[in-house]
Amino acid sequence: MRFERYILFLLLVLVWMPMMGQRMVILEHSETLSFDEKKVKDAQILRGDVRFRHDSAMMYCDSAYFYDKTNSFIAFGHVRLEQGDTLFGFADRLYYNGNSKFVKFRNNVKLVHRMTVLTTDSLNYDRTGQLAYYFTGGNIADTLNTLSSRWGQYHTQSSQAVFRDSVVLTHPNFLMHADTLKYNTNSKIADIVGPTKIDYAEQTEIFSDKGWYNTNNERSMLLNRSVILQEGKQSLTGDTIFYDKILGFGQVFGNMEMTDSVQKMTLSGNYGEMYEVGKHGFVTDSALMIEWSDSLAFSYLHADTLYTEEVPYLYKDSLIEVDSVYRQVRAFNNVRIFREDVQAKCDSLVYNGRDSIITLYVDPICWSDENQLSADSVHIYLQNNTVEHLHGIGHAFAAKQEKDTTLFGQMTGKEIFAYLKDGQIHMVELRGNAETIYYPTEEAHDTVPESYVGMNRTMSSHVNFYFVDKKIHHVRFTAETTGTLYPMDQIPAGENELAGFFWAEQERPIVPGDIFLHPTPTPRPGFGVKSASRQSGSAKTETTKRKKKNRTNEVE
Repeated sequence: MRFERYILFLLLVLVWMPMMGQRMVILEHSETLSFDEKKVKDAQILRGDVRFRHDSAMMYCDSAYFYDKTNSFIAFGHVRLEQGDTLFGFADRLYYNGNSKFVKFRNNVKLVHRMTVLTTDSLNYDRTGQLAYYFTGGNIADTLNTLSSRWGQYHTQSSQAVFRDSVVLTHPNFLMHADTLKYNTNSKIADIVGPTKIDYAEQTEIFSDKGWYNTNNERSMLLNRSVILQEGKQSLTGDTIFYDKILGFGQVFGNMEMTDSVQKMTLSGNYGEMYEVGKHGFVTDSALMIEWSDSLAFSYLHADTLYTEEVPYLYKDSLIEVDSVYRQVRAFNNVRIFREDVQAKCDSLVYNGRDSIITLYVDPICWSDENQLSADSVHIYLQNNTVEHLHGIGHAFAAKQEKDTTLFGQMTGKEIFAYLKDGQIHMVELRGNAETIYYPTEEAHDTVPESYVGMNRTMSSHVNFYFVDKKIHHVRFTAETTGTLYPMDQIPAGENELAGFFWAEQERPIVPGDIFLHPTPTPRPGFGVKSASRQSGSAKTETTKRKKKNRTNEVE
């Protein structure tokens, strides 16, 4: 029994001795050793090339107080800590506790971990947790970036750092300012965890409070409605933005908004892309463009997909060629427009900012006041952000419903021009195979209300209609014009519609929000001959039949 106790004791000693060797701070060298209980109680006073060892760490200094009872020491002068060949610490003064492996560096502190250098005035380092932190201001520099802050910590095993309070990341190409930031010195990735601004010297500014930024390749993923601002003029906002600064490419997911303060235009949608080269991009999924150069009359454009780009061109100014750019917008599928002066729909659209022309393709329809205009294609000409005139080309057709009736004034030809003034149509010009139906009226007088004289149907090569207060004031016909005025009670069946007539009022956007509606398209009839057989007699008498030949005629 006694022998077994002896063997157990030996085993405990064998286990305990190495552990004690790891836990105890060992003084390896000092030129002098002394005691002065009055000056430093319970301490050995060491001077001259002092060297300590504690497990895998070596510590050097000019002098030290060594407290062997508490397994700790305070080092002074040219303090240096070495842990393997990867971690080195320097300071003017150091406190070390061997039991907790806790180090306090003070004054002119520098911690070197591989290619990372931490400098500060006061640093605490937990050797067990491999965590260093400063609290009076400091910075961490690696091969690419330097980060400074009031408070910071650095994990030597993971190379992960956390910074708080007045954080600045300095990169060769940009500055990053934050209240809180996480950063890895190996991957060079900064984790954005609070309000952060990234500044590319009057070129690009990025604002985000959540995401990550890879400072190696300058790619980032930005969350929480982040903003990218270009030259203080173009901004990109989205729920989630992937941004490649080197390629100048941004990809936006969710509630995208791209604004150009120079062109006074905003693009929005649920997905989009932006390219800095050429300043072009597109947006889809509830795509919307708002043009706001006129603060009192915004323009709204919706389509399945919207593209925008800057197009370079040369122009002469005082015989000198000048480089310039203009904005071009293209829209595809289910295009709808709302403006105060004109509303429209079509399948595709191109806006040319150089000439301020909007061109509508594939079954376009435009509305202005009570007027509807359609053609194979329609050009909308803008001047000072207001519609100056519309030009319909190919199977051009205009219609207007007479007030409080089921009657429709109609015009058709190869081309149609509608000129606006103060947002109202004041003149319409028809060119090529011009056919018209309109209802002249007699003005009200005494107790007799205004009434229709009849229905006038004409054929000509060229007709001009002039309007005053939204009513036809007079009509000017060219040579070779024929026409018939039918009394209201003698209009033949079918004669009151021109070939190609249709009325699509239910498709018209009445308010800006209507551009997101997709009403069923109104069927369009073909452009064949549509006319009742003409009769002589009471339906067409000499008093109702008018032929105009060989000269220009004007009808009041």
